[in-house]
Amino acid sequence: MSIPTAAPGLLTRREEFLARVIERLGTHPSDFQETIQQIAAAQKTALFRRAAGVLLPLVFRESSPERLSDEGEFYFQLIKRSPHVPQPGDLSFPGGMLHPLVDDFLRLLLIYGPFPILRGAARRYAATRDREAFRIITLFLTNALRESWEEIRLSPCHVSFLGPLPTYSLTLFRRTIFPLAGFIENPGLLRPNDEVEKILKIPLTSFYRDELIGCYAIEAADQAEPGEPKSLQFPCLIHRDAGGGEEILWGATFNIIIRFLEIVMDYRLPEWREGRVIRRTLHSDYLTGRLSSYDSFFS
Repeated sequence: MSIPTAAPGLLTRREEFLARVIERLGTHPSDFQETIQQIAAAQKTALFRRAAGVLLPLVFRESSPERLSDEGEFYFQLIKRSPHVPQPGDLSFPGGMLHPLVDDFLRLLLIYGPFPILRGAARRYAATRDREAFRIITLFLTNALRESWEEIRLSPCHVSFLGPLPTYSLTLFRRTIFPLAGFIENPGLLRPNDEVEKILKIPLTSFYRDELIGCYAIEAADQAEPGEPKSLQFPCLIHRDAGGGEEILWGATFNIIIRFLEIVMDYRLPEWREGRVIRRTLHSDYLTGRLSSYDSFFS
């Protein structure tokens, strides 16, 4: 990996790392405006895709909880999708579909209300973009925060906007994701709804441990057509919880996090094909959300 040796150390220093995130995301070109224009132009065609805002939530745990400290560790706060929704068992960001009228109304309250979530350097960077780009970024920020409240009862008052990330178009769904990073401070009691099995935290430093980067081999339960590959392979992160269990981070969420680390930390993904292979069988109802599509096995 061609990663600066000082990179992991920066991940332990709260204010320095947050300032870097805001500066890097704030100066990185945003494709939100261009992408939403493309979606609007394709609205009545076979190429139409739905737009969804998601929150990339960062939390910080101090090294010494007994006293205030700038030293500690950053985590991505993700959700595990329940068996009742499409892509059950996958790890993802909180977020969901854009509702233009509702989100545009709420946007005015969140951005210009008594407790604005867009403030400080992040707001100044956002304001340097043209007026329409600013409107679209704040529209999807509102969308992501509304969905985060609905899914896990994360209050917008506890979120500080850090910046937008490049959009990401899904393969299995006609959907384009508009990700935005936010810092969560004192989130209070989070209560997942029935779309969420649980909330979990993944340390940013996990992505610098080569042994946790693996190869996720997906096989369809139905027999592949002659000549088609029996499985598809994707990079993944193997997350080990305190109880010894494992969760696999892959797909869109994994790729968006990697893009975040590339922009902020000049990160380079290790050679994942040389890592541990994790195998999973996907059933046809993986796209609709049923228990049978939860089946998986590891090697």
